[in-house]
Amino acid sequence: MPARDRNMRVEDIPEAIQEIIQYTDGMTFEAFCKDKKTVKAVLYCIAVIGEAVRHIPHDVRMKYSEIPWREIGDMRNVVIHEYFRIDTDILWKTVCYDLLLLESSLKRITDESGMVQLRLR
Repeated sequence: MPARDRNMRVEDIPEAIQEIIQYTDGMTFEAFCKDKKTVKAVLYCIAVIGEAVRHIPHDVRMKYSEIPWREIGDMRNVVIHEYFRIDTDILWKTVCYDLLLLESSLKRITDESGMVQLRLR
C-alpha cells in the first residue's frame, strides 16, 4: 500500500471528527452505550485521529502546545492495543467536549499557519 503524504493524513482529522458528530447526533449517553456499532465506529475514528496527529509537524505541535497532542496519541494507543480497557464515560466526554475543542483549534492552526487546508464544516 503506498504511503500517504502528511497533508492527506492531517486532513483525516476533521473528516473523522465530522463522522463522529454524524454518528452520535441526537444520542444520549445511555443510547450511545447500548449502540455497539456506533461505539465501534467512534473508536475507529478516534484511532484515525490519533494516527493522523502523529504526522503533524513537531514545530506546529510545539507552537500549539495547549492542544493535548500526546493524550490524543495515547487514546489512539488504548483503542488499538488495549481496547478491553475502553471507558465509555471517557469516550463520551471526548465526543461531546474534546473533539469540538480540537476541531476549533485545528481551524485556528490552519488559519494561522496555512499548514494544510483542512476541510472544517
